[in-house]
Amino acid sequence: MDFAFTPEQEALRQEVRDFIAKEFTPEVYAEMEEHNEGRPFHRTACRTPHVSAFFQKIADRGWYGISYPKKYGGQGGDRISQYIVEEELYRVNISISLGGSGAPAIMAAGTEEQKQYFIPKLISGEVMFAQGFTEPRGGADLASLQCRAVRDGDYYVINGQKIYTSNAESATHIYIMVRTNKDAPKHEGISILLVPMDTPGITIRPLWSIQNNPRAPQTTTYGHARTNETFYDNVRVHKSALLGEENKGWRVGSMGLNLDRVGAARYLISVRRDEDIVNWIKSSRDMGDFSPADDEAIRDKVAELWIEAQVCRLMTMRSMSIVERGGKFTYEGSAEKVWAPEHGVRTTEAITQMLGPYAQLLNGSPHAIRGGLFAHNLMGAFQSGINHGSVQVMRDQVARRGLEMPRARRG
Repeated sequence: MDFAFTPEQEALRQEVRDFIAKEFTPEVYAEMEEHNEGRPFHRTACRTPHVSAFFQKIADRGWYGISYPKKYGGQGGDRISQYIVEEELYRVNISISLGGSGAPAIMAAGTEEQKQYFIPKLISGEVMFAQGFTEPRGGADLASLQCRAVRDGDYYVINGQKIYTSNAESATHIYIMVRTNKDAPKHEGISILLVPMDTPGITIRPLWSIQNNPRAPQTTTYGHARTNETFYDNVRVHKSALLGEENKGWRVGSMGLNLDRVGAARYLISVRRDEDIVNWIKSSRDMGDFSPADDEAIRDKVAELWIEAQVCRLMTMRSMSIVERGGKFTYEGSAEKVWAPEHGVRTTEAITQMLGPYAQLLNGSPHAIRGGLFAHNLMGAFQSGINHGSVQVMRDQVARRGLEMPRARRG
């Protein structure tokens, strides 16, 4: 099997690198730093002049939605090309990925009308989804959700609460999982609705994270300064907002999460920390009486982690290949969600041991390394094993869907 990219794909990579070198100017970076929220920048996050012009140049090159059909505003291209563009931009903290946007799930389960309406607007940036899954009393057990949606003629009436609703403050819509049949078995009776955020009855309340004070550097993994809790008080939404079949939302949601994990952004979330420490060691030959590049134990550990990072890359490439060929994509995203976050935690802990006391210095400390990047990465590392499904739940999905093992007996 040939894992190499084609000459055309390598030419595209170089084109993106040349674009970044020319267009990612100090003025663009300064505006992004001013609006830094410790997360990769999306064009909806900041509307300042230089940043807006930068994102427009990306759009002018047709780099948004490369792998989406032309009739929905995409380029009708392949996923590998999309991956290459996303990978290079993500390394300078720019996100153009539609993973996590709702677009993959809408393409897979939406009506033609929903695809015609949402996909072009998601590609253009006119629409941005927040994800309304987690609830205060549910923890990692998403199927225990209690947020209700009751049918009233041609409308659903939503009542309940969601927590950790990231981006709700800037999103135009929410991709919300609700219970539509309270008497059905736990994983049944669940539906997904695509709800405009300006619908009457929705309240957003900020939840400030540990990364807020001091603010995490831009390239921190899981450095978000803010998430939200959202409340739904008799929110009425038309039945056309239903994604997939009523009471079959668990399947739609699981499929959407699996598809969201395919791509450069998810891969780089887990391995960019490896690249950060390698780049820092190569560029920093001396820290007083400590020279990390000359320490054999550090070199061996970094090499071990780098090999693990390549496993993350190959798992991502496998998933993209399956989707590209129209194959059955069942457990592969869950397998990535087990390996990659746990690798990220191992990397972060190893870096902390390598740096010693310096690993504790946050942004603003005069002796902090790279603006406290490694310290802030440590604070954010462990949530990666919980976000979008805990690794324990993902292991269960790999066992049951991938290995066809029976559900464990309880009691």
